[in-house]
Amino acid sequence: MPPSVVEITRREEFSASHRLHDPALSDERNRELYGICNNPNGHGHNYELEATVRGAVPATGMVMNLTDLMRILRERVLPQVDHKHLNHDVPFLQGVIPTAENVAIALWEQIEPQVRRYGCRLHRIRLFESRNSYVDYLGPAE
Repeated sequence: MPPSVVEITRREEFSASHRLHDPALSDERNRELYGICNNPNGHGHNYELEATVRGAVPATGMVMNLTDLMRILRERVLPQVDHKHLNHDVPFLQGVIPTAENVAIALWEQIEPQVRRYGCRLHRIRLFESRNSYVDYLGPAE
């Protein structure tokens, strides 16, 4: 009988501001492309981050201890982004246009190596930018 595969998810919240602006484009083109999200002073979101780990259920009964996943998010990730300006204050986002898509990818890059240390595989990052809008990132294309 094949092993049972289960996904576990931890959800955390953080607040941050950002500005969507591509320095390679004119101010006019940036306004056309990003609209109100191109406000020179930025704007903010109350983000919700979900990190999902997927794997076979071992003898312990846990794909990964959810407390360990919580610790990774609360100690390694959230302090870097919570109440920060994503364009200016977050080293791993320097030079990146902080769209929800790009932020999700960058968060994956921060979380995945930590999860791997527990012998697990990060399956998905889901980042809610609002109650009705979110992105899913499933890792790099293989």
